[in-house]
Amino acid sequence: MSNTSSNMLPLGTKAPEFSLLDTVSGNILNLNNLKENLGTVIMFICNHCPFVMHVNSELVKIANLYSEKGIHFIAISSNDAIKYPQDGPDNMKHHAKNEKYPFPYLYDETQEIARAYNAACTPDFYVFDAELKLNYRGQLDDSRPGNGIEVTGHDLKHALDCLLENKENLNPQKPSIGCNIKWK
Repeated sequence: MSNTSSNMLPLGTKAPEFSLLDTVSGNILNLNNLKENLGTVIMFICNHCPFVMHVNSELVKIANLYSEKGIHFIAISSNDAIKYPQDGPDNMKHHAKNEKYPFPYLYDETQEIARAYNAACTPDFYVFDAELKLNYRGQLDDSRPGNGIEVTGHDLKHALDCLLENKENLNPQKPSIGCNIKWK
């Protein structure tokens, strides 16, 4: 299990557009159609990473809670499915259904979108405002597999609350730590 940190894309960066396969519906979805009026969370995750598996249930809870408040969640997997077949589209669909993901789970086969977002690890979180400008990037919370800290989603939830309340997030934005994206 590697410990790769987020690259911390500069705040204010405009979300790069994408059109990707939603592994659950089989449709091609794009950011313009998926974005929400109040905010959009883009998460780079995958099926097999212990860091993602550690937070999956909390991701589902947070997405369900904040979707009701006008925040849309989008998950993207950019891992090389040739070397890591467990992260291929068929397994992504199965995984999304098992985990009861309330968000689309998109496959970035070319890895162009991960590069456009400067994503480095799974999980890697990006919160964009109504104008798709980056408002938060970094970790879900301080919990990691084996460190004994409860998974709460504190950092991400605080960022979302600030966005919804139109308040500046004065908390430090810490990089996420996880498995590196499996590049081709």
